[in-house]
Amino acid sequence: MDDAWLDPEEQQAWSGLMTMFNLLDVALDRQLQQDSGLSHTQYGILSRLSRQPGRTMHMSELAASTSSSQSRLSHAVTGMEAKGWVSRSRCLSSRRMVHATLTAAGYDLAVKAAPGHVREVRRLVFDQLSRERMRSLIGVTQAVLNALEPNR
Repeated sequence: MDDAWLDPEEQQAWSGLMTMFNLLDVALDRQLQQDSGLSHTQYGILSRLSRQPGRTMHMSELAASTSSSQSRLSHAVTGMEAKGWVSRSRCLSSRRMVHATLTAAGYDLAVKAAPGHVREVRRLVFDQLSRERMRSLIGVTQAVLNALEPNR
C-alpha cells in the first residue's frame, strides 16, 4: 500500500474526526455565546485558570494547556483583561515570565457558564456513548495524545 494515501476506512475515520471536531467547536462556541457571552476559547482559558492554585498560571503554560500559540493566547488574554476577567503580572522569580491570574469577576463568570457548558457537552458527546464506548474514546485520545506529546 502507498503510505502517501489513507485507505478508504482510514479516510472515513479521519474525515469523521475532523468534521466532528469542527462541528463540536462551533456548537459549544454557540452555546457559550448565547448563555454567557463567552467564546469557547475564552471559556477554556477561564476554566483552566480556575483549577490552578491561586488561579494563576505562567502564560507559556496556559498557552500549552489550551493548545494555543503564545501570540493567540496573548491576544485572547488582552481582550479578557480589558473586560476585567483576567490580570497579568510579571513573575517575581523570573522577570521574563508573565503570569495570568483569574480575577473574582472572571471566576464568577466561569462558575456561571459551567453548568450550561457541561449540559451541552453531555448532550452532544456523552449522551451519545455507552460507558464502553466512552472508555474506548479515552483509550483513543490517550494513544493519539501520547503520539503528539511523547513526554506527557
